[in-house]
Amino acid sequence: MPDPAIDKDRPPEEKPMDHPLVDRAFIGSLVRDFYGRVRSDPRLGPIFAAAIRDDWEPHLEKMTDFWCAVILKNGAYSGRPVPAHLKLKQVREDDFDIWLGYFRQTAESRCPPKVAAVFIERAERIAQSLKLAMFFRLEGPGASAA
Repeated sequence: MPDPAIDKDRPPEEKPMDHPLVDRAFIGSLVRDFYGRVRSDPRLGPIFAAAIRDDWEPHLEKMTDFWCAVILKNGAYSGRPVPAHLKLKQVREDDFDIWLGYFRQTAESRCPPKVAAVFIERAERIAQSLKLAMFFRLEGPGASAA
């Protein structure tokens, strides 16, 4: 039997977005527009260029899968974003604010307001998760106190 005390603290299960505009093609277009903005940013562009090099199409397809899984709940993505981001030593915490700014601009310019709000809310949670994983790691057992 589920524990009501635990269940009340869980966020409600996200449902797949059901909007006639939002399908894989739409998400892929949004992803490409967003990464076009990121690639031209003087701070983020070089970080992505160093990690992706000239292999953008596979990355864009992977990010389309990722966002389809996030928005449509279709299981299209099976990667592990945290380990991939932990390798990026040049990323600073405030880079996520830049990333979110471009994501908001892209979603707001391409989506109806209610659709944009869902994309943005989920992007904010993803960014928060990645920031916590990358910059707020607790020391493991046996670590000495400073």
